[in-house]
Amino acid sequence: EVQLQASGGGSVQAGGSLRLSCVASGYGFDDYPIGWFRQAPGKEREAVSCFSRTDGTTYYRGSVKGRFRISSDSAKKTVYLQMTSLKPEDTAEYYCSTALITGGTCTYRLDEWGQGTQVTVSS
Repeated sequence: EVQLQASGGGSVQAGGSLRLSCVASGYGFDDYPIGWFRQAPGKEREAVSCFSRTDGTTYYRGSVKGRFRISSDSAKKTVYLQMTSLKPEDTAEYYCSTALITGGTCTYRLDEWGQGTQVTVSS
């Protein structure tokens, strides 16, 4: 099973940018889509963006469309999430995980989570 490690979070002011990285180790990087998920205090975990390297299918939740961009570097076994025009409501712990993209939505494949990376956006 592939192991994924998220990094790149930080504290920025509204309107700022951050790039998150999700580095894979082990086997199976190409077996499933990779997704970015986030969880804010007191809220449920939600899918932010997911990408399938197999067929290029990409998912973005509505609130981040046009501001976030997911990309993949197969040689580095890394999936990136470029976040621009950040808003205070983007504040959350961000995680990456293998995902399932079906019917225009993205869900996590396994309810197993590694260490996330905190993104804090101040107004």
